Amino acid sequence: MSNSSSISHFLLLALADTWQLQLLHFCLFLGISLAALLGNGLIISAVACSHLLHTPMFFFLLNLALTDLGSILTTVPKAMHNSLWDTRNISYRGCAAQVFFFVFCAITEFSLLTIMSYDRYVSICKPLHYGTLLGSRACAHMAAAAWASAFLYSLLHTANTFSLPLCHGNALGQFFCEIPHILKLSCSHSNLRELGLIAASACLLLSSFVFIVFSYVRIFRAVLRIPSEQGRHKAFSTCLPHLAVVSLFVSTGMFAYLKPPSISSPSLDLALSVLYSVVPPALNPLIYSLRNQELKAAAWRLMTGWFGNIKLLANY
Repeated sequence: MSNSSSISHFLLLALADTWQLQLLHFCLFLGISLAALLGNGLIISAVACSHLLHTPMFFFLLNLALTDLGSILTTVPKAMHNSLWDTRNISYRGCAAQVFFFVFCAITEFSLLTIMSYDRYVSICKPLHYGTLLGSRACAHMAAAAWASAFLYSLLHTANTFSLPLCHGNALGQFFCEIPHILKLSCSHSNLRELGLIAASACLLLSSFVFIVFSYVRIFRAVLRIPSEQGRHKAFSTCLPHLAVVSLFVSTGMFAYLKPPSISSPSLDLALSVLYSVVPPALNPLIYSLRNQELKAAAWRLMTGWFGNIKLLANY
């Protein structure tokens, strides 16, 4: 029997049994992480450099790209390192840091997605009040509230989780440190406190999801009343990418945490964890840029400017 004070490291889930499969997982994670870094970095640069994109929608999209970068950098590098060096170890402090930053980025992302649904609702259903309800100061306050509340939330959960005594070994059934898998190692009844916090958090997330759904019901009713087909197409082009991101993030996460134990298996848990923790940061830039002409144009101008500067330096 051991407790948390005697645990110096945790053992993460091995992604594969053979070196060839470990190398394949490393290459897959490398490709996904590079796509996420390139896509989100391009969105951040395009929004920051283009004055035409200095609007509330793109301001929140920039914040979303920052959380996606934080999320991919929290989980993937350690998994790539373990696959390449054939190890499963992560230090106790490293595990605590991973839990903190993963929860921080996840809650910030969902808060921003909720705010972005409100932005779309005001833009389409109350356009005359858009400047008043979503001025620069209001947007800054909402973004700051999302980041600050996620920070306090993740700090509370991380401190509470790692204060529990652990006596069921140190092997985690996940390729990164996650609270539910750490709770399985606890031998204390006080883990009911953390489970209570998770239940309360689930209620808050559910209420945010209901708000998003309600907003989009109102949005689609308003869009269908637009007489111009071009106007309807423009409204849908700004709403559908956001709805796709919300659906991917919420559906995979909810299924992973709420699925019955009877259908649980290591391979299914691994696939689901990749879907809600690794895939969205890489797909979000693609989803938003495909149907947004302004963002595509700004990104193209930025890339052509970069290539032009590189060509000049090469000629020099």
